[in-house]
Amino acid sequence: MWGGRFGEEPDAGFMEFSSSVGFDVRLYPYDIECTRAWSEALVAAGVITADERSGISAALDKIKVELHSLEFDFARSDEDIHTAIERRLVEIAGKAAGKVRTGRSRNDQVATDTRLFALDQCDLMKDGVRALQTVLIDKADDAMDIIVPGHTHLQQAQPVLLAHLILAFVHMLERDVELLSCAQRSADSLPLGSGALAGTGLPVDRGLLAERLGFSRFSENSLDAVGDRDFVCSLLFALSMIMVHLSRLAEQVILWSSSEWGLADLHDSWATGSSLMPQKKNPDAAELVRGKTGRVTGSLVAVLMTLKGLPLSYNRDLQEDKESLFDAVDTTAGSLAAMGGTLSTISFNRERAAELASGGFMTSTDLADYLATQGMEFPEAHRIVGEAVSYCLQEGRRLDELTAADLEQFSELLGEGSAEWLTPQASVARRSLPGGTAPEAVRKQITAARDMVQRG
Repeated sequence: MWGGRFGEEPDAGFMEFSSSVGFDVRLYPYDIECTRAWSEALVAAGVITADERSGISAALDKIKVELHSLEFDFARSDEDIHTAIERRLVEIAGKAAGKVRTGRSRNDQVATDTRLFALDQCDLMKDGVRALQTVLIDKADDAMDIIVPGHTHLQQAQPVLLAHLILAFVHMLERDVELLSCAQRSADSLPLGSGALAGTGLPVDRGLLAERLGFSRFSENSLDAVGDRDFVCSLLFALSMIMVHLSRLAEQVILWSSSEWGLADLHDSWATGSSLMPQKKNPDAAELVRGKTGRVTGSLVAVLMTLKGLPLSYNRDLQEDKESLFDAVDTTAGSLAAMGGTLSTISFNRERAAELASGGFMTSTDLADYLATQGMEFPEAHRIVGEAVSYCLQEGRRLDELTAADLEQFSELLGEGSAEWLTPQASVARRSLPGGTAPEAVRKQITAARDMVQRG
């Protein structure tokens, strides 16, 4: 492809080191369509004839079949998938196929291929996120009757509906969909026609090219276009955030299914055992998702470091974006599927949930709220309830076990009416504002979440 300037063959070790065809082969559908579109543009530019274009298009069809069926015969000289396709194109269609390179560089070709790949992956990732959101909404709907401890600092804080807790992850994932849309907009710009760096000298209609390949616009600066991988970083950031949220969900599953919590039971199909301990049932799928989060985040950092300090315009360093991008999309897709399978089959122990929800003085805030409704300033109410909690700890009693007489010793404002505020059910029911954990509020959240996911 570039041998005329050189008097000797490149070192074999160097060629092996620099070759990318082992991983960028997955770009072949985009490279073929990009080449097809460029050949059509060259007809309009008067570089090739309509008959030559027909032969090139037929050859591209054959190459696509060969690559798809794994029958494509790669040569040692195939530095990347673009080189391999061009070599095979000439073998099939003859010298006329060599004209396809006219006015086009691998720089703008690979940039276009990668953007097309990113656009498709954004759609696929959105589908994966939507599928998991649907699983979570269905699971929340099934758990509307379960009250569990809500936590801050991993300490029991206030009772909440389990459905409310599950829906929190639906909204985390919704922000990820928004990030994927941002990444999609970043990738939606056609570089083709930028040449190696200075633009092509041919009268090519870039607007028509953009429309032909599915872009809404074309790049405005050729130097920027061939050296830009910001769109890769945008997609990797979105994937990293998906993985961070999946990791938080995985951690919740791991805690729920532990013997100490005993709140959830994993289905056998999404758990593993121990080679030594017969009783073990391990949340390996969730643990792997939690572990793979660092891998995807590392891909983002790797590409950022590749871009840092690069002079304009194209540099071979940019080849390093592919493996990070490909690994991140594969890892994230697998993690979404793993969490979907885990959550769709998980079951919750209602008796254990009731036991957990009744402990930990989680209705203390409700008792302080009660005093506030009786006219007491909240700081004073906070202090009085704290004294009641201290008393319970000394006596080995729960807050909801205190009688009206017990409560009145802390304040004359506490009596029969205050005891009704101390059950988990009453605590949850009072939080009925939009976004709260009361059943009526959570039912509205479920309906709204379904509508949100269905709208896409």
